[in-house]
Amino acid sequence: MVATASPIQEDQFQIDYLEAVFQRQRSAFDAMPYPSLAERRADLDLLKSTLLKYKDALADAMDADFSGRSKDETLLAEILVTVEGIKYNRRKLRRWMRPSRRHVGVLFSPASNKVYYQPKGVVGIMVPWNYPIQLALAPLATALGAGNRAVIKLSEFTPNTNTVLQQMLSEAFSDEKVGVVTGEAEVGIAFSAMPWDHLLFTGSTAVGRHVMAAAAKNLVPVTLELGGKSPTLIGQEANLADAARYIMFGKGTNAGQTCIAPDYILCPRTRVEALTAELRLAVNASFPTLKTNPDYSAIVNDRQYQRLQGLLSDAQSKGAHVTSLAPQNEDLSGTRKIAPTVVTQVSDDMTIMQDEIFGPLLPVVPYDSLEEALAFIKQRPRPLALYYFGPNRKEQSQVLTQTHAGGVSINNTLVHLAQDDMPFGGVGDSGMGHYHGHEGFLTFSHAKSVHRAGLINTSQWVHAPHGRLMHKLIYKFFLR
Repeated sequence: MVATASPIQEDQFQIDYLEAVFQRQRSAFDAMPYPSLAERRADLDLLKSTLLKYKDALADAMDADFSGRSKDETLLAEILVTVEGIKYNRRKLRRWMRPSRRHVGVLFSPASNKVYYQPKGVVGIMVPWNYPIQLALAPLATALGAGNRAVIKLSEFTPNTNTVLQQMLSEAFSDEKVGVVTGEAEVGIAFSAMPWDHLLFTGSTAVGRHVMAAAAKNLVPVTLELGGKSPTLIGQEANLADAARYIMFGKGTNAGQTCIAPDYILCPRTRVEALTAELRLAVNASFPTLKTNPDYSAIVNDRQYQRLQGLLSDAQSKGAHVTSLAPQNEDLSGTRKIAPTVVTQVSDDMTIMQDEIFGPLLPVVPYDSLEEALAFIKQRPRPLALYYFGPNRKEQSQVLTQTHAGGVSINNTLVHLAQDDMPFGGVGDSGMGHYHGHEGFLTFSHAKSVHRAGLINTSQWVHAPHGRLMHKLIYKFFLR
């Protein structure tokens, strides 16, 4: 009989490896602290080509981890988004790396001011289970483009995907450049306590608080990509059929297990029934069946499945009305699939209106005026995403100027995340910092200010002893 390591032994092995690979990366970075443009582009090219090589294996692994994960969702929402991001980073790197000229005040001229964008060093990346490919490799690409090395902590809930990702990354890079660790909560605790040069965490707000507290002990700068309850606001003039189609795209993708999925809908009171009917039509158009349909993903594990069932039970016990949108009332028993479900007559004391849903349940809250709907949003923690449907430009402007959210899509859902030239990140309870596009490059770079004095160094005019004529002239002409 072959002895197998216990979970505790495996976690300790991962922690020991984490500490060792961190030291190797720190030494390697110190030896080469500023990779050239060619070296960074080579890293990105290698990451892209290896990802494309492993794309089918990764999709199969995700399907196994979820006991039913749409291959097309994996290819579109994880592989394609990541590949496009890599290509965009590669294309822009030369300009991003170039030192930027800054103004020199007349008191200090002649001189030059420039900001140099220096790699921070060794970056830690903590990855959740819902999109483990994209949420590992997209920030990795940004970190490599900025000239860093990285260690990735993968979720314990995606073991098959972890195996393929480890094989893929070890084929492309030595662990002096890219390391990977797995393991349970103890590994995550150790990971967040390491003295990284930057730490990026994607996950829940509750865990994000612990990660930030641990990082603070080493004064590690953090980027937190969290979540929250992202609202969808239906305008009075919105085309309900169009809105329903895009809402169900956002809620149906990965069965709602997406940090920027529409969490609840604010709908004009007189249009709630019509919206529910359109949502049903939208589900039937995209998913004519659910149980054996490979396009509709399952809930990742029993724990998450039971949590979602608990949200429904709690809501029903407190007076909510639950409407399953399963085509032909299809029975999904024996699977971990949950049909898109509309929940009306909700109240604030229901858990479904308090916690991020992270599943295909969709509460609908009626409103009587736009001001009432905006007040509802503003009274709650700031979300990672906000969606508005309607053609009215005045209403669109009100929504944009009177609410806070990490990002917004108007007359669509999810797709603002995939815009390579825009930052992605949260605000308040939904996170801090960005890692897409140019803002991502800046996140993983230290902006180092460099002042270079000219041959005639006029800053000597402010030296002591004070009270000289030059001091009096400076005060006369500049302190006004």
